[in-house]
Amino acid sequence: MANYPRYAIYYTATPDGTLDRFGASLLGYDGHSGEDQPFPDGVPLDWRDLTQDPRRYGFHATLKAPMVLADGKAEAQLAAACELFADLARPVPVIQPVVDSISGFIAVIPAEPSADLDLLAAQATRAFDSFRAPLGAEDRARRNPEALTPRQRDYLDRWGYPYVFEEFRFHMTLTGRLPTERREPIVAMLRGRFAATDVGPLAIDAIALCRQDNANSRFRVIGRWQLRD
Repeated sequence: MANYPRYAIYYTATPDGTLDRFGASLLGYDGHSGEDQPFPDGVPLDWRDLTQDPRRYGFHATLKAPMVLADGKAEAQLAAACELFADLARPVPVIQPVVDSISGFIAVIPAEPSADLDLLAAQATRAFDSFRAPLGAEDRARRNPEALTPRQRDYLDRWGYPYVFEEFRFHMTLTGRLPTERREPIVAMLRGRFAATDVGPLAIDAIALCRQDNANSRFRVIGRWQLRD
Protein backbone atom coordinates (compact mmCIF):
# COMPACT_ATOMS: atom_id res chain seq x y z
CA MET A 1 0.00 0.00 0.00
CA ALA A 2 1.32 3.46 -0.87
CA ASN A 3 1.99 5.78 2.07
CA TYR A 4 1.03 8.94 0.12
CA PRO A 5 -0.85 11.06 -0.53
CA ARG A 6 -2.16 11.58 2.99
CA TYR A 7 -5.34 13.46 3.83
CA ALA A 8 -6.53 15.12 7.02
CA ILE A 9 -9.64 16.95 8.20
CA TYR A 10 -8.65 20.11 10.04
CA TYR A 11 -10.11 23.26 11.40
CA THR A 12 -8.34 26.15 9.70
CA ALA A 13 -8.96 29.80 10.42
CA THR A 14 -10.64 32.03 7.85
CA PRO A 15 -8.13 32.55 5.01
CA ASP A 16 -6.33 35.90 5.34
CA GLY A 17 -8.16 36.64 8.58
CA THR A 18 -6.38 37.92 11.67
CA LEU A 19 -5.91 34.49 13.28
CA ASP A 20 -4.84 32.90 10.00
CA ARG A 21 -2.21 35.61 9.42
CA PHE A 22 -0.97 35.27 13.00
CA GLY A 23 -0.40 31.52 12.68
CA ALA A 24 0.91 31.52 9.11
CA SER A 25 3.51 34.19 9.81
CA LEU A 26 4.80 32.43 12.92
CA LEU A 27 5.04 29.09 11.12
CA GLY A 28 6.49 30.65 7.97
CA TYR A 29 3.96 28.82 5.82
CA ASP A 30 0.45 29.50 4.51
CA GLY A 31 -1.45 26.23 4.27
CA HIS A 32 -4.15 27.81 2.09
CA SER A 33 -1.85 29.15 -0.62
CA GLY A 34 0.97 26.65 -0.13
CA GLU A 35 3.49 29.52 -0.03
CA ASP A 36 6.25 30.33 2.44
CA GLN A 37 5.74 33.38 4.62
CA PRO A 38 8.36 35.69 6.18
CA PHE A 39 8.74 35.33 9.93
CA PRO A 40 7.76 38.41 11.95
CA ASP A 41 10.43 40.62 13.45
CA GLY A 42 11.61 39.89 16.96
CA VAL A 43 11.35 36.11 17.07
CA PRO A 44 14.33 34.07 18.35
CA LEU A 45 17.21 33.50 15.94
CA ASP A 46 16.49 29.75 15.84
CA TRP A 47 12.76 30.25 15.18
CA ARG A 48 12.91 28.33 11.89
CA ASP A 49 14.16 25.27 13.77
CA LEU A 50 11.64 25.69 16.59
CA THR A 51 8.76 25.71 14.11
CA GLN A 52 10.05 23.03 11.74
CA ASP A 53 7.60 20.30 12.79
CA PRO A 54 4.32 22.29 12.76
CA ARG A 55 5.32 23.99 9.49
CA ARG A 56 4.77 20.66 7.70
CA TYR A 57 1.10 20.73 8.64
CA GLY A 58 0.22 24.41 8.46
CA PHE A 59 -1.67 26.35 11.10
CA HIS A 60 -4.59 24.11 12.02
CA ALA A 61 -6.40 22.04 14.62
CA THR A 62 -6.83 18.32 13.95
CA LEU A 63 -10.34 16.90 13.69
CA LYS A 64 -9.41 13.73 11.75
CA ALA A 65 -5.72 12.89 11.82
CA PRO A 66 -3.65 12.35 8.65
CA MET A 67 -4.52 9.15 6.85
CA VAL A 68 -3.93 7.26 3.64
CA LEU A 69 -7.12 6.50 1.75
CA ALA A 70 -8.46 2.97 1.95
CA ASP A 71 -8.63 0.82 -1.14
CA GLY A 72 -11.54 1.87 -3.32
CA LYS A 73 -11.74 5.36 -1.85
CA ALA A 74 -10.93 8.50 -3.84
CA GLU A 75 -10.23 12.12 -3.05
CA ALA A 76 -13.43 13.27 -4.71
CA GLN A 77 -15.46 10.94 -2.47
CA LEU A 78 -13.75 12.31 0.64
CA ALA A 79 -14.43 15.87 -0.48
CA ALA A 80 -18.10 14.99 -1.01
CA ALA A 81 -18.22 13.49 2.48
CA CYS A 82 -16.77 16.70 3.89
CA GLU A 83 -19.51 18.70 2.20
CA LEU A 84 -22.19 16.42 3.63
CA PHE A 85 -20.61 16.55 7.10
CA ALA A 86 -20.52 20.34 7.06
CA ASP A 87 -24.19 20.51 6.05
CA LEU A 88 -25.40 18.60 9.11
CA ALA A 89 -27.10 20.84 11.65
CA ARG A 90 -25.17 20.99 14.92
CA PRO A 91 -24.12 23.63 17.47
CA VAL A 92 -21.15 25.60 16.12
CA PRO A 93 -18.55 25.66 18.90
CA VAL A 94 -17.37 29.04 20.12
CA ILE A 95 -14.20 29.27 22.20
CA GLN A 96 -12.08 31.96 23.79
CA PRO A 97 -8.64 31.28 22.29
CA VAL A 98 -5.51 31.66 24.40
CA VAL A 99 -1.83 30.82 23.93
CA ASP A 100 -0.39 28.22 26.29
CA SER A 101 1.94 25.25 26.59
CA ILE A 102 0.47 21.82 25.87
CA SER A 103 2.55 18.64 26.10
CA GLY A 104 5.77 20.61 25.71
CA PHE A 105 4.84 22.72 22.69
CA ILE A 106 3.04 26.05 22.37
CA ALA A 107 -0.38 26.35 20.79
CA VAL A 108 -3.58 28.33 20.57
CA ILE A 109 -6.06 26.43 22.75
CA PRO A 110 -9.50 27.08 24.28
CA ALA A 111 -9.44 28.90 27.61
CA GLU A 112 -12.18 26.53 28.85
CA PRO A 113 -13.43 23.08 27.79
CA SER A 114 -16.18 23.05 25.18
CA ALA A 115 -18.69 20.21 24.96
CA ASP A 116 -19.75 21.40 21.49
CA LEU A 117 -16.14 21.26 20.31
CA ASP A 118 -15.62 17.79 21.77
CA LEU A 119 -18.80 16.65 20.00
CA LEU A 120 -17.62 18.05 16.66
CA ALA A 121 -14.27 16.26 16.95
CA ALA A 122 -15.92 12.97 17.95
CA GLN A 123 -18.32 13.19 15.02
CA ALA A 124 -15.43 13.83 12.63
CA THR A 125 -13.47 10.89 14.04
CA ARG A 126 -16.35 8.56 13.27
CA ALA A 127 -17.67 10.13 10.06
CA PHE A 128 -14.46 9.89 8.06
CA ASP A 129 -13.05 6.64 9.41
CA SER A 130 -14.36 4.55 6.52
CA PHE A 131 -11.97 6.48 4.27
CA ARG A 132 -8.90 5.53 6.33
CA ALA A 133 -6.60 2.72 5.30
CA PRO A 134 -5.55 0.45 8.17
CA LEU A 135 -2.60 1.77 10.14
CA GLY A 136 0.62 0.12 8.98
CA ALA A 137 3.25 -1.21 11.38
CA GLU A 138 5.63 1.64 10.56
CA ASP A 139 3.00 4.33 11.14
CA ARG A 140 1.92 2.67 14.39
CA ALA A 141 5.50 2.52 15.63
CA ARG A 142 5.92 6.22 14.82
CA ARG A 143 3.26 6.95 17.43
CA ASN A 144 5.50 5.37 20.09
CA PRO A 145 2.70 3.16 21.49
CA GLU A 146 4.80 2.08 24.48
CA ALA A 147 4.57 5.65 25.81
CA LEU A 148 0.77 5.78 25.42
CA THR A 149 -1.82 4.89 28.04
CA PRO A 150 -3.83 1.69 27.49
CA ARG A 151 -6.82 3.72 26.33
CA GLN A 152 -4.68 5.74 23.93
CA ARG A 153 -3.24 2.52 22.47
CA ASP A 154 -6.76 1.16 22.04
CA TYR A 155 -7.77 4.34 20.22
CA LEU A 156 -4.64 4.19 18.06
CA ASP A 157 -5.47 0.65 16.96
CA ARG A 158 -9.19 1.32 16.46
CA TRP A 159 -9.14 4.84 15.01
CA GLY A 160 -5.57 5.29 13.76
CA TYR A 161 -4.88 8.09 16.23
CA PRO A 162 -4.56 8.01 20.02
CA TYR A 163 -5.96 11.44 20.85
CA VAL A 164 -9.67 11.07 20.13
CA PHE A 165 -12.82 11.24 22.24
CA GLU A 166 -11.78 11.69 25.91
CA GLU A 167 -8.18 12.19 24.82
CA PHE A 168 -8.97 14.97 22.33
CA ARG A 169 -7.51 18.40 23.04
CA PHE A 170 -8.15 21.15 20.52
CA HIS A 171 -4.90 22.95 19.69
CA MET A 172 -3.48 25.05 16.87
CA THR A 173 0.25 24.43 17.13
CA LEU A 174 2.77 27.28 16.96
CA THR A 175 6.04 25.52 17.87
CA GLY A 176 7.60 22.12 18.09
CA ARG A 177 8.31 20.51 21.47
CA LEU A 178 10.54 22.86 23.45
CA PRO A 179 13.09 22.29 26.22
CA THR A 180 11.62 23.17 29.60
CA GLU A 181 13.87 26.18 30.10
CA ARG A 182 12.69 27.77 26.84
CA ARG A 183 8.95 27.38 27.23
CA GLU A 184 8.19 30.20 29.65
CA PRO A 185 9.88 33.02 27.70
CA ILE A 186 8.45 31.82 24.39
CA VAL A 187 4.95 31.49 25.86
CA ALA A 188 5.27 35.05 27.16
CA MET A 189 6.45 36.32 23.78
CA LEU A 190 3.66 34.58 21.87
CA ARG A 191 1.01 35.68 24.36
CA GLY A 192 2.08 39.27 23.83
CA ARG A 193 1.86 38.93 20.07
CA PHE A 194 -1.50 37.19 20.30
CA ALA A 195 -2.93 39.87 22.58
CA ALA A 196 -1.89 42.49 20.03
CA THR A 197 -4.06 40.79 17.37
CA ASP A 198 -7.17 41.39 19.49
CA VAL A 199 -8.70 38.07 18.41
CA GLY A 200 -11.91 37.69 20.39
CA PRO A 201 -14.25 34.69 20.74
CA LEU A 202 -13.59 32.23 17.94
CA ALA A 203 -16.30 30.23 16.16
CA ILE A 204 -15.04 26.82 15.01
CA ASP A 205 -17.26 27.16 11.99
CA ALA A 206 -15.52 25.33 9.15
CA ILE A 207 -13.69 22.16 8.24
CA ALA A 208 -10.83 21.92 5.77
CA LEU A 209 -9.68 18.96 3.71
CA CYS A 210 -5.88 18.97 3.47
CA ARG A 211 -3.50 16.86 1.38
CA GLN A 212 0.17 15.96 1.71
CA ASP A 213 1.48 14.68 -1.61
CA ASN A 214 4.69 13.03 -0.44
CA ALA A 215 7.07 12.75 2.51
CA ASN A 216 8.88 15.95 1.54
CA SER A 217 5.81 18.12 0.99
CA ARG A 218 3.60 20.03 3.39
CA PHE A 219 -0.10 19.73 3.95
CA ARG A 220 -2.16 22.16 1.91
CA VAL A 221 -5.85 23.02 2.08
CA ILE A 222 -7.66 21.64 -0.98
CA GLY A 223 -11.22 22.33 0.21
CA ARG A 224 -12.95 24.21 2.99
CA TRP A 225 -16.61 24.12 4.00
CA GLN A 226 -18.58 26.30 6.40
CA LEU A 227 -20.45 24.38 9.11
CA ARG A 228 -24.21 24.72 9.19
CA ASP A 229 -25.67 25.74 12.54
